[in-house]
Amino acid sequence: MIPKEILKNIRRIQITTSRMATDVFAGHYHSVFKGHGMEFEEVREYQPGDDIRSIDWNVTARTGHPFIKKFMEERELTIMLLLDISASSAFGTVNRLKNRLAAELCSVLAMSAIKNNDRVGLISFTDRIEQFIPPKKGLRHVLRIIREALYFRPTGTGTDIAGALEYLNRTTSRKSICFIISDFYTEDIKKALSIANKRHDLIAVSVTDPRELSLPNMGLTELEDAESGKRFLVDTSNKAVRTRFEANAARMVQERQALFRSVNVDHIAVKTDEPYTRALYSFFRMRERRV
Repeated sequence: MIPKEILKNIRRIQITTSRMATDVFAGHYHSVFKGHGMEFEEVREYQPGDDIRSIDWNVTARTGHPFIKKFMEERELTIMLLLDISASSAFGTVNRLKNRLAAELCSVLAMSAIKNNDRVGLISFTDRIEQFIPPKKGLRHVLRIIREALYFRPTGTGTDIAGALEYLNRTTSRKSICFIISDFYTEDIKKALSIANKRHDLIAVSVTDPRELSLPNMGLTELEDAESGKRFLVDTSNKAVRTRFEANAARMVQERQALFRSVNVDHIAVKTDEPYTRALYSFFRMRERRV
């Protein structure tokens, strides 16, 4: 039995993200993510202006009148959500935790998928595969994805993005639209990103908190690495320490962006202190211009 408070939260997020999927992203989603081919629909008489390359010569020969083959887009897509639920995602200093923001992103993307009659699945991972929900259609299925994205409790603490992408390739043979949602605090993923992006349409969604980019002046502060558990003291009152921290953070952001560009993976950058709708809208607009 799911507690009433959890059901209430799931319902609230469902209503909010469903509205976004309908009012904000529906048209953009449909125009950006097209089907993977064309399927035969019918044969009809040739009309002036039709492409002569579409003429069905067999039917034309039998009837004595020109007929053309009409095709329609094979619309159904598979959307895979790869959700990083490692210990570093359970951090946030503004508005919400990173893992809560990531769960809401999963929700709005899943809602957009089912409103276009697409299938959606979920792979939750840490330094291991924590959960796999095969892609399906329907509101009930999406509600399960929302629930698991919000409340699943992992056993691992680290991050293995390469392992998650390898698992995706093993379990998803059909070309899919894959959103990998993570803070990307990991190394050596270039090869895995490149291989997965050749098989699928891979989109990286980075989730960042402002305190990961700059430190406030709080004096002597004990910090902990969420994934390794290591603790260390930092004198945040020292301007040189804060400057060095900001420089390292900026370098990591630049390296991450350069990595995605090098393997032709589109990147959506979201922050806990900014509306994620703005970043998603910019992404859809960019994709529409490219189509």
